[in-house]
Amino acid sequence: MQFVYNVVFIIAFVLASPYYFWRMWRRGNWVEGLGERFANYSPDLKQALTNRHVVWIHAVSVGEVNLCTQLIQALEPRVPNVKFVVSTTTTTGMTELRQRLPTRIAKIYYPIDRRTYVNHALATINPEAFVLVEAEIWPNFLWRAQRLKVPVFLANARLSDRSFRGYQRFAFLFRPLFASMTGVGVQNEQDADRLLAVGCQREAVRVVGNMKFDTAVFAERRRLDAVTLLRQIGVAPDALVLVAGSTHDGEEILLADIFKRLKARFPKLFLVLVPRHFERCNEVSRQLAARGLKFAMRTNLNYLVKFQPGELDCLLVNTTGELRFFYEPATIVFIGKSLTAHGGQNPIEPAILGKTVVFGPNMENFADIARNFVTAGGAVQVPDVAGLETALAELLANPERRAEIGRHAGEVVLQNHGAVERTVEMILDQLKPRGIYVAPQKVAAVRLPA
Repeated sequence: MQFVYNVVFIIAFVLASPYYFWRMWRRGNWVEGLGERFANYSPDLKQALTNRHVVWIHAVSVGEVNLCTQLIQALEPRVPNVKFVVSTTTTTGMTELRQRLPTRIAKIYYPIDRRTYVNHALATINPEAFVLVEAEIWPNFLWRAQRLKVPVFLANARLSDRSFRGYQRFAFLFRPLFASMTGVGVQNEQDADRLLAVGCQREAVRVVGNMKFDTAVFAERRRLDAVTLLRQIGVAPDALVLVAGSTHDGEEILLADIFKRLKARFPKLFLVLVPRHFERCNEVSRQLAARGLKFAMRTNLNYLVKFQPGELDCLLVNTTGELRFFYEPATIVFIGKSLTAHGGQNPIEPAILGKTVVFGPNMENFADIARNFVTAGGAVQVPDVAGLETALAELLANPERRAEIGRHAGEVVLQNHGAVERTVEMILDQLKPRGIYVAPQKVAAVRLPA
């Protein structure tokens, strides 16, 4: 089986390489760290890991980086003698890691799943444990970890309908890999049943809740004062700010058209567009210009640039890692990838700030979270574009309704808090027998952001 996988992988990798490297080039900064994808690490990293207990955590991209950051913040005080290494797959994920984590945390790119690279990576880092945030299963890596008797954990594990079907279809390959997992922290009972069905051992699976609820509660240093930035570009303190976050292709056009119609009824309305992939912003800017919207690009702003009140209709945010700061001045937040695309994005960050959250029908990747908010009255889900425009108009006209939704949203977040700490305990239970010192837990009060 392993021989067949490696032959197929090499063929697939060669065929897919042009597209793979084109995507990296499109996102920028692709040369930096390229060697790490082939397990070619710097002497400084090797020296920093020598004679150290190491825990390796993998966060695929930006969404997983958010969870990884909070997991490390909770783990570090409990295992003070451990060195943490964090890997990611994307350049945007690496940018987030560097911004969010201190220099003492080693940051690398995850190796390509060829046996040579994987073996060298694990030999260099020599981890006491490996933690996958959510689920990205690469066979060669897990086979090698199993041979080295490195415990592997899945944190915040979930299986979408598509992934579940895929793992079942190729059970001959994936079932032994899932069976080798030491600990699997799942979000709910449905995910537990699915992971058991694809091969996880019953004693390894724990229902710990969704770590995404915890990440919204943790305080983070503010890297951008979005309120001041909006004032700088002429947005009035009493403006109605519609923030559309993590939008996908087609959603920006729809929102621009809806904005133009609503602007006639609500003259103080201002639009903030934050596409999920910043490299699309040039295309989006052409779409906005074609519709006659007056807008500014986030990267073109500095403290010397000033705009008159009402001069702009829209701010187009062509940066990464700043979306959460634009939630603060938002009146209403629309969650992207839920209208013209499928999967949705995370609604928790604006919800914890007491914002009015609206999303479309396609929230498959956050189905339980979306259901929790809607059921509790902490979010509004619309069926289509017409429903979005109707909902936005009603909410813009009703501040009491907006406040009620925001209050219920904050309550949902606090009710679901605690998954990070339960995940930490799952990992520590396996580190203690390996001779790693574990410090006593210090309990801190949980408070909503002001």
